[in-house]
Amino acid sequence: MKLKMALPHFVAIICLSLVAVCTARPFYPLPSKTSHPNKQPLQTSRPYNIAHRGSNGEIPEETTAAYMRAIEEGTDFIETDILSSRDGVLICFHDVILDYITDIVDHKEFADRKRTYEVQGHNMTGFFTVDFTLKELKQLRVKQRCSFRDQQYNGKFPIITFEEFISIALDAARVVGIYPEIKNPVFINQHVKWPGGKRFEDKFVETLKKYEYKGSYMSEHWLKQPIFIQSFAPTSLVYTSNLTDSPKILLIDDINIPTQDTNQVCVPSECNLPIQFIRW
Repeated sequence: MKLKMALPHFVAIICLSLVAVCTARPFYPLPSKTSHPNKQPLQTSRPYNIAHRGSNGEIPEETTAAYMRAIEEGTDFIETDILSSRDGVLICFHDVILDYITDIVDHKEFADRKRTYEVQGHNMTGFFTVDFTLKELKQLRVKQRCSFRDQQYNGKFPIITFEEFISIALDAARVVGIYPEIKNPVFINQHVKWPGGKRFEDKFVETLKKYEYKGSYMSEHWLKQPIFIQSFAPTSLVYTSNLTDSPKILLIDDINIPTQDTNQVCVPSECNLPIQFIRW
């Protein structure tokens, strides 16, 4: 279970994964690129309904269709994990390896790409996103993570980019917020290099600024394009705090799992540890 703390403002948020019942309904229309000048505003009268990786009970996680379905079902925010391809394009994908939820093993042309890297203090073997270009990643198709979920959409949808994810929210007929996670930043910064010595976090914030995401929580601009930036890495949030005033969420893992960057754990008697570390 993830305990989410809002920094610097303590924002009470209930994150609900949208679990859809398998039906034969058509998917929510693809982004139309049409203007919606009078969008229905974000509701602020109750806790936010956040579609964790989209409507992934029905449709494979973090795909366009999963997010479209979540919007159709009424979510306030769509949530995603941000990683990078080898050529520095930010993608929406939860795992640093492709093995669990793609058809990578069926692509014999990539058989020699299997590697073993250290990830958060442990050796991990598999096909890593950082060893594939975006063009190569786009050849893969996503499948359900859990066998008890609806399997009928396996193999139908590709991995999407961060920019494609943003366009889904912006093209909705009502205000839909985004909730991206800076995923495994220590690992990504070790394996992907950007021009001018830029970091993963720089690229992340540049993408948000390109689409005019900014503003403190509940500010006029924030309400037009709501966003929360989240990460398990305190130093990433410290770094991004100097780049954007968008609200940030520190994710706290299981009490036995230390942070990937500061080697801290959060036990019940010391749950203010990360807050003490981050000074805004």
